[in-house]
Amino acid sequence: MKRFLAPFLLALVALSGCSLGSSDAGGRNDTDDRTAAMECLSDAGVSARLDGPAEDQEVVIGDSANPPHIKFFLTAGEAEAEQFKGHGEGAEQIGGTLLYVGDGSDDTLKAVEKCLADL
Repeated sequence: MKRFLAPFLLALVALSGCSLGSSDAGGRNDTDDRTAAMECLSDAGVSARLDGPAEDQEVVIGDSANPPHIKFFLTAGEAEAEQFKGHGEGAEQIGGTLLYVGDGSDDTLKAVEKCLADL
């Protein structure tokens, strides 16, 4: 019995450490994604601002009557589920975000899409 128990325990310990340090083991921090998106947009020369309550801030692009805006989710699956619920009309899913295009120009939207794809 001891002969079988030792390899089993060793395998159990080895397998439990497999996910340590894994970059895709869990959800991302959406606040970091907002910060990274804002920095990328700024570097691309796109005017953007954070809007809304701290726990649910969106990035608003420009200041037109119907500006493009970005809603952030922890995972791509959560963003996709938002669309299935009917809350993503007029939005493009890019990873864990929904980009509501509004009246954004093609050039602006192209820069925004690149920033979101790089998150």
